[in-house]
Amino acid sequence: MGKSFEALLPEHEQFIGKQHIFFVGSAPLAGDGHVNLSPKGHDVLRILSTNEVAYLDLTGSGNETSAHLEENGRITVMFMAFEGPPMILRLYGVGRVVLPGTQEWDTLVPRFTLLPGARQIIVVDVHEVKTSCGYSVPFYNYEGERHTLQKWAAHQGEQGLNDYWQQKNMISMDGLPTPLGQKLSTEALN
Repeated sequence: MGKSFEALLPEHEQFIGKQHIFFVGSAPLAGDGHVNLSPKGHDVLRILSTNEVAYLDLTGSGNETSAHLEENGRITVMFMAFEGPPMILRLYGVGRVVLPGTQEWDTLVPRFTLLPGARQIIVVDVHEVKTSCGYSVPFYNYEGERHTLQKWAAHQGEQGLNDYWQQKNMISMDGLPTPLGQKLSTEALN
């Protein structure tokens, strides 16, 4: 049966540290909007405190989580054991987007290895930690990270990434603005 906690316990932090992938879920307020679920690889998640985590968000073909957080803040981060004892761990919270060039970015970014294509940091204020059995999750073997995105981003260079973000990351698929889009629009006006 599932158990709820008000904050991360040391055993939760240890479990999170062993995972090679996590998933981020968010949704717009409108009932007909798209629910977004994104897998995240690489060593991009940091536990800031027992009630706050952050991850370095890399460039993607969309920017749904960012738009949803801007609209309503709701976010769930999920980890599951693919090896070892079964468990699913979810972090429920309110998230915010931290963009490069801000004071908060400068404070947070030293905690991460800055990977090519990093576009923002997502910070989650966790109000509930929930564990469940994970008995139906199959075993999978971790073979390593894919480096395709990092190679692509490095090849694009700064201007190429900016152009890509303007084409793909300014507005969600439901038409919601993203903080990155708002920043790029402001920069274009100046």
